[in-house]
Amino acid sequence: MNDLNPAQTQVLQLLTDCPGAADAQVLALFRDFAAASVDCCERTFLAGHFTGSAWLVSADGQRVLLTHHRKLGRWLQLGGHADGDSDLARVALREAEEESGLSDLIVEPRPFDLDRHAIPARGHEPEHWHYDVRFVVRTIGREDFVVGEESHDLAWRDITAIASDAQADESLRRMARKWLAREGGP
Repeated sequence: MNDLNPAQTQVLQLLTDCPGAADAQVLALFRDFAAASVDCCERTFLAGHFTGSAWLVSADGQRVLLTHHRKLGRWLQLGGHADGDSDLARVALREAEEESGLSDLIVEPRPFDLDRHAIPARGHEPEHWHYDVRFVVRTIGREDFVVGEESHDLAWRDITAIASDAQADESLRRMARKWLAREGGP
């Protein structure tokens, strides 16, 4: 890791301590991308970049806060671009706070899930990859959210229902199943 910049080094260290976040093939894909891409945390790196997302769960662990994403038109977890910040847990927490209006949140430091997905071309931005590192974020206070400009809507959804909803995004179903297995749900 001697020839890597601090952002690459930090992301690679994070990706060494994430049991259960992804299978070996996906983990290797993320690590290879970080090692080969000096600007891996910059949204201006058009081949792709790291993003941080929040599996934002209610205090009772039964519900997750989802956004009806304005640009993608789908129900997804909260999250966004690293914009040069290689502390992806901090990115996930920041995005959760900004997109929900909630302030009493805590983030678990280890990745919960890894997901690489294509973002369609839009305007002058070509299609590119998001290397999304997802963290569990819990609310420990009020749960009254505020819908921001990046969302059509926000909603608390039952995690058990998401796990079996064939219409839900596959990565949401995967995270719901992981959560239920981890927390001893059905």
